[in-house]
Amino acid sequence: MSFEINDKDDDVMNEINMTPLVDVMLVLLIIFIITIPVVQHAVRVELPRTGSSRDQTPPDNLQLAIDSQGAFFLGKQPVAADALEAALREHAAKDPQPQLYIRGDKKVAYEYVAEAMTAAQRAGLAKIGFVTEGNRP
Repeated sequence: MSFEINDKDDDVMNEINMTPLVDVMLVLLIIFIITIPVVQHAVRVELPRTGSSRDQTPPDNLQLAIDSQGAFFLGKQPVAADALEAALREHAAKDPQPQLYIRGDKKVAYEYVAEAMTAAQRAGLAKIGFVTEGNRP
């Protein structure tokens, strides 16, 4: 038994030793095989069945248009700026409450759109959306 400095058996291995990896995978497989039946044995409860259906009708959509001069139109009816909040309050009292869609002309000043949004908020409308046109190619 001699210890030599230049030992030829110390070459670098070019292959991965797969034995530890296979051992770990087999242990994990055994653990899963043992634990899955334990997890599936839950308390079985028979839940009651009901025959209820959704009776609530979907709310109507409410259109508020603002033309380029700042005039308000609720549906197709013109509404004065000072009477807008009262008109929206009537619709907000409905059950289910309608969703308000604001259609503003692209040339209208932002102050009119902000005024319409403020009136809708004060009236109590919870769902407000904006209508725009699609992108042009």
